[in-house]
Formats: sequence, C-alpha cells, structure tokens
Amino acid sequence: MTQRSQLFKHAAAVALTLSLALPPASALASQQSATALIPVRKAAEDFGAQVDWLPESRSILITKDGHKLELTLDSSEALVDGKRTILGEPVRITNGRALVDAKWLVEVFGENESAQTDAEAADSADLFLKALLAGNGAEAAKYVSASASSYLPASLLNQLWANYEAVFGKVVGTPSKSETSNTVHRNVTYAFQTAAVPVNLTLRLNAAGEIDDMYIAAAASSAYQKPAYEDAAAYTEREVTVGEGAMALPGTLTLPVGNGPFPAVVLVHGSGTNDRDEAIGSAKPFRDLAVGLAAQGIAVLRYDKVTYEHTFKVAADSKFTLKKETVDDALKAVALLKQTPEIDASRIFVAGHSQGGYAMPLIIAGDTSGDIAGTILLSGPSGKFADVLVEQQAELVSRVKELGLDPAPYEQQAAMYTSIAAMVNDPQYTVDHMPEQFPTQPAYWWFEQKNYVPAELAKQQSVPMLILQGENDWQVTMKQFEGWKTALQNRKDVAFKSYPQVNHLLAKVDGLSIGAEYAQPSNVSKEIIDDIAAWVQGIK
Repeated sequence: MTQRSQLFKHAAAVALTLSLALPPASALASQQSATALIPVRKAAEDFGAQVDWLPESRSILITKDGHKLELTLDSSEALVDGKRTILGEPVRITNGRALVDAKWLVEVFGENESAQTDAEAADSADLFLKALLAGNGAEAAKYVSASASSYLPASLLNQLWANYEAVFGKVVGTPSKSETSNTVHRNVTYAFQTAAVPVNLTLRLNAAGEIDDMYIAAAASSAYQKPAYEDAAAYTEREVTVGEGAMALPGTLTLPVGNGPFPAVVLVHGSGTNDRDEAIGSAKPFRDLAVGLAAQGIAVLRYDKVTYEHTFKVAADSKFTLKKETVDDALKAVALLKQTPEIDASRIFVAGHSQGGYAMPLIIAGDTSGDIAGTILLSGPSGKFADVLVEQQAELVSRVKELGLDPAPYEQQAAMYTSIAAMVNDPQYTVDHMPEQFPTQPAYWWFEQKNYVPAELAKQQSVPMLILQGENDWQVTMKQFEGWKTALQNRKDVAFKSYPQVNHLLAKVDGLSIGAEYAQPSNVSKEIIDDIAAWVQGIK
C-alpha cells in the first residue's frame, strides 16, 4: 500500500476536470488542405460569441445575439439557426484544437480584424502554461474547459504555480515539451528542472483543445527493463476506453496471438495516482503481468487509474470513496471485457494489487450479475485500513533498525500515521462527525470505510480466490496474509501461496526490502506469473 495520504494532501490543493475522446492520430495526420483554417474557440470568442463543447454529439455549439451555429467534428455539414449548410472543409482537430474554414466563419459572423486565421497559432497548452507561470489566473482561465472552470477558477490559478514551487523548488531553465494522446485526452507534458528535483507537469486537453485536467509529480525513473520472459511475438495490444463520459479512463488490452476466445484478467491498482503500468520507481508490475500472462494464453486489461487521469476533479470531491477510486472502474473494466469478441465472457478474472486486493470483496459484492469467474489478490490487506497503516510503519522502522540505519525520520513518519489511525479508529468519529483538523484529505475517504474488514466480508462470498503474498513485503506484511488464511480457513475455493524474497512490487530481491530498491530495475517474479496462469487455466 503506497502512501496515498501524502498524494491526496498534495492533490487536494488544486482542482479541474472533464474527459473526451480524440479521433485517431492516423486520421489527423492524413487531413491536409490548402483552405485557411482557424481555431474555432479563439475565432468565435473574438467575434463575441459563446462556445460550448457537446461531448454526446461530438459537436461545438457557438451562440451570439440569439443565433446558434453547431459544428460537428469531421463533418462538412453545419447547422446555422437550425438550417443545414455545407462547409468548404470538414471541421477537424489539429494539435488539440478544433479548426474550421476561416472564410466561411467570417461570412457567418461578419468580419473581425482580431480573428485568428493562422492554423499554426500557439498551442493552447503553451498559452495556458505561460499564464500559469506568470501567476496570471485570468489569462490562464481562458484556456480551461467550461466544466473544469468550476474547479480551476482564475483566483486559484493566480497562486497555483507558486504553490507548486513551494513544494518542488524554483524552476531552473526552460522546460522541454512532449506530447502523447490516449482515448480520453491529448496529454502535453512539460519537463522542468527545479531547485530540488526534476518535475513533470502534464496538461490534459479535451477534443476541443481546452485544458481539462492536469497532473504534476516528480519525474519518474526511465530505467525500467523488460522482463526476460517477455515474448513480443506472443501478444498484440490495443488502446481501449474503460467507462464513458467525464470520468472515462484510457487503457490497454493485451491479447495473446491466436483465435481465442481467451480467458482474461483485469488488473486493479494499489493506492495513489497509478498509471496503467502501475509504474513505481524503475518497475512496471502491471506491464510485466500483462505480457507474462499473454504469453501463456491469457488476455489482460490494464487502465490508468481515475486519480491519475482525472487528478484534480477527484481531489475536489469531498466525498470521494474507495468505491469511486477503485471498485466502480474495476467493474466497468469487467463489463468492457464481457463485450469484447476475443474474450471468453465466462472466464473473466480480477487481480488486485495492494489496495486493489483490499477492495476485492467490495468488487465481488458489486458484481451483481456474477460476471467475475475468480479473483487474485497480490499483497492485499485483510484487515482495516487504519490498522494496516500502523502495522506497515512499525514494520518499516523495525527493518531500518535491523539494517543499522538512522531510524529517526522513519519513527517520525510512523508517529504521524499512528496518530491518523487513532483518529480514524476513535468511535466518536464517523462520516457524519469527522475531526475538524483531520490531516489527510479527503477525510470522508477514511471514515466511510473505517469499519470495513476485507477478510470478514470475503467469508460470506463464494467466488474462487487465489491469494499471493511476498514474504519480503513491508508495506503489506505477512500478518495480513495470515489474516486471510485464518478468516477463510473454512472456504474450499481459496488457494494461498507466499514467496520468499519477494517485495511489495512482486519482485524477488536480495536483502531486506525497505522500498529503497524500488529505484532499481526489477520485474514481477516469473513464479508468480506461472502460478496465476496455472490457476486461471484451471478454473473452468
């Protein structure tokens, strides 16, 4: 279990939102024309018009003086006050901006000298960043989507970058820029060197080219190494979308080579803002699991976690819960697999790592249609979250002392988390009466589940389970593994196995794990992958 409280405390300081699918990059690359195209939003606003994005119809609504113009992406037809008209060129997206025939738009709204007619004008992400760095919230807010504006008002944007610099230090030099796109957002990442650490700021833009969300963190290590058991010829991958609407998540479906239908496994993340690979340090456990299982005939679906793709929107939800964070999206992923032709709908499994395993009984409880054929718990806690937190910190302090390191910083951290756990466990506090000064937000997340004990709920269930645990794991210790064994001793459909030397990232390491080794390249143990594959293949 990673230290989610620190991540949420940082994320709760800021907020913005929404998600829309981009058209395929190949389609964008092929669209070229000699017609002068103009960014829709900038031009329309220069004419004094209001612009709204309609995600259901993938259209843009422009209104001015009682008149309405509706443009649809990739279409040469438009509606002007309800009447159909033909454009010289279809509405298209380039560099995250919706573009339209400049001459046609001028004819509709009348000439305006300030209208932008250069399709290569500055990227809205660059313009937003420039204003953000300058502390000009009013200017930055011009590039924020309508939905996100309630979470990222100009007043917050005035101070946002100053707050980041207080955490990471002053920026040194000019950031480098890179771009990627998934099925939900166009992502523009700026790599900064600060006085403390390298930092990446990723702006997430919707299909209209507006700032929709963003993610900032210390730059991750790029030292990941592919596992020896990966066979690139044994699988294919394609991009998918889990869920729909404002909280849709981009993901990857890894399919074995062959005809299928294949059994499939959904991977559910641990705590924190995890991407689809669950990248931590120099490790990518979920990628390892996907390619390793695909080589043995099992499809795998992994997706970016909601706290990663929609960071600021989530942080603004004062009643954010474990259900919203983990359970709901896992069930949406199962539903997606059930509708996928290459997948055997009767053999869909869910594997949860750390917090994902902790939430597994809730996932099963939410599977009212019985679509899940079995579950796999990878270092999943069996007890109450607050108690696991205390146990985790005590184990870390013990290991640090055993290694002869200075325990003082670890003891201070342990004391802080112990005090948090004490407040959560205090019977006077509930979701209806929470401490006024609870240090980790959202407080609702903690108190909503304060009495949830995964192993106790699992006693009442009957979906087959495989419970795996690393014996060298300090974040979820062997005490939690024994908790599962004790609680479920009367169930005949549960299998247990633990692995010497294996740490929380499911990798076999030499020496006592305290997390420092996460920075070194590692891969999920082949033995774990083999055991999962054998168990899945054995469930008919």
